[in-house]
Amino acid sequence: MTDRKTLRVACVGAGYFSQFHYESWARMDRASVVGSCDLDLAKARATGLPAFDDLATMLAATKPDLLDIILPPVQHADAIRTALAAGVKTLICQKPFCIDLDQAQNILAETDQAGAQIIIHENFRFQPWYRTIKSALQKGAVGDVLQVTFRLRPGDGQGPCAYLDRQPYFQTMPRFLIRETGVHWIDTFRFLLGEPVSVYADLRQINPVIAGEDAGYVIFEHSKSVRALLDGNRSLDHKAENTRRTMGEGLVEGTQGTITLTGDGAVHLRKFGQEKVSTLLPADGHPGFGGDCVHNLQSHVISGLLDGEALENLAQDYLSVMRTEAAIYRSAELAQKLPLEAM
Repeated sequence: MTDRKTLRVACVGAGYFSQFHYESWARMDRASVVGSCDLDLAKARATGLPAFDDLATMLAATKPDLLDIILPPVQHADAIRTALAAGVKTLICQKPFCIDLDQAQNILAETDQAGAQIIIHENFRFQPWYRTIKSALQKGAVGDVLQVTFRLRPGDGQGPCAYLDRQPYFQTMPRFLIRETGVHWIDTFRFLLGEPVSVYADLRQINPVIAGEDAGYVIFEHSKSVRALLDGNRSLDHKAENTRRTMGEGLVEGTQGTITLTGDGAVHLRKFGQEKVSTLLPADGHPGFGGDCVHNLQSHVISGLLDGEALENLAQDYLSVMRTEAAIYRSAELAQKLPLEAM
C-alpha cells in the first residue's frame, strides 16, 4: 500500500490487443499514463501519449510506478529485465507468460531479488460472468458442484486467412489452442474450483494453415472428484451476436442446480428438478472486450497497490497455470491421464 493517490503507468507494446489496455487506463482517476513504447514508433504515437521506440529510454524519461507489458511471450524476459534495471517495482505482464516455465522461473528469481512483483494479465477470471458464478457457488446455489463444462467456440479459425486481420502470429504458433487460448480456462477453472490434481488431453489440428493445434478436449480433475471439461474448437461458433464476448458457452452442474453461461454474457440458474430459470446476471452490454475484463483487472491492480487489497494472479502463483499447461501437452503426447504433482 502507498500514500500516493495516483500511480504513474507506462505501457510497452502497441499492437492489436493493447487498445483495450490504453482505453482502460484512460478511464482511471487513480492512474496517469505517462508513456507508450513500441518498436514501431508510429504505433506508439497513435496512442496519443508521449511515444518511444526504446523501453529503457521511456523508463528513464517517465519514471513510472507501474509498467504494463503488452507484448508477445518472446519479448517478456527482455522487457522485464529492462524494467528491473530501471528500478520499476511493479509490473503487469500479458499472458502467456514468458516462452516456457523454465524462463518464467528464472525471471521470477530475478524479480524477487530486485524486490519487485509481477501480476499476470490473465483477465478472464475478471469477466463479470465468472465473478457472478463464483459468488453463486460460494453461496451454495447449486449444492455440491459435480462438473463444469466450457464449449470454446469463437468461430474465427476457418480458412487460409484465419487470424490474419487481428493477430497473424496465431498461425505460426507451434502450440496454439492451449498455449494462447486454453490457459484462460485453466485459470478460470482453478478460480472456480481450486487447483486441478490431474489432466487428460486429446488435442488435434483442424485448419491446415495453423501450425499448432486448434481443437481438442481437456478433462481436469479437481478435489472431491469434481471434473471440468474444456471442449475447444476455434473453427466452430456458438449462438451470439459477438462470438468473442464469452468465446463460447458454459455449464456448472451440481446436486441442487445448474448454472448456465450463454454467449451474450448472461448467467442463469435452474434449480434441480425445476423448469423455472432465474437470471443471476443479465446479458452483457459493454461494447469492449470480454465484459470490460481488462478494466476490471487493471482496477484490481490499482486498488491493490493504493488500498492494500490482496492481488490476484501474482506471477509466482500463476506458475501453477503454466505447470498445468505443460501437463496438458504432455498428456496429449502420451495419450494418458497425468497427475499434476508429477510435473
